[in-house]
Amino acid sequence: METVQGSKNKQSLQGTVKSDKMDKTIVVEITMRKLHPLYKKYVTRSKSIKAHDEKNEAHEGDTVRVVECRPLSRDKRWMLAEILERAK
Repeated sequence: METVQGSKNKQSLQGTVKSDKMDKTIVVEITMRKLHPLYKKYVTRSKSIKAHDEKNEAHEGDTVRVVECRPLSRDKRWMLAEILERAK
């Protein structure tokens, strides 16, 4: 698989593929753990983003890395960079 080459200041995120039902599009769930400033307890936050998958390579359950890109549609601003781990 080829990696996406880009400038050094593009943001990169890692997440799990939630859905691959659309053509050339995957929905990736990004999970973040943040320390609460007052209670000093870790809070889990998650968000879903749509990413462009040109060859329809990623499937549900895969761990992937996505990088930001120019707007490709109304919702897509991310592109699949690589598949880190396949679903079992």
